[in-house]
Amino acid sequence: MERRSAHRLVVNLRAERLSCSKNCSVFIENLSDTGIYMITAPSNNRDYEPGRKLLIKLELATGRTLNLQCNVKWSYDNSPEDLTNSVGLEIINPPDEYRKFVNTLQ
Repeated sequence: MERRSAHRLVVNLRAERLSCSKNCSVFIENLSDTGIYMITAPSNNRDYEPGRKLLIKLELATGRTLNLQCNVKWSYDNSPEDLTNSVGLEIINPPDEYRKFVNTLQ
């Protein structure tokens, strides 16, 4: 049974996690109107604890950037050979411009 309320779209987007000291680039693997699944370089496990707030800067095809306030829903370390972390984010109050962007991908 599908637990998500919003349809996910597979993408390959580069973004940046703001308010971090190193390894700030992230890759968005899929997204929806209300959530993001991203891959990031390994970091302190506390950086992605469920409930933690993150600010993600996403550059749109137009060159305009959006800052998305997010809440970490889950995270896990991938295999030692992979050297990445997987993180699920809920977007807090997604801006209209973000929702329009998602709609252009459908």
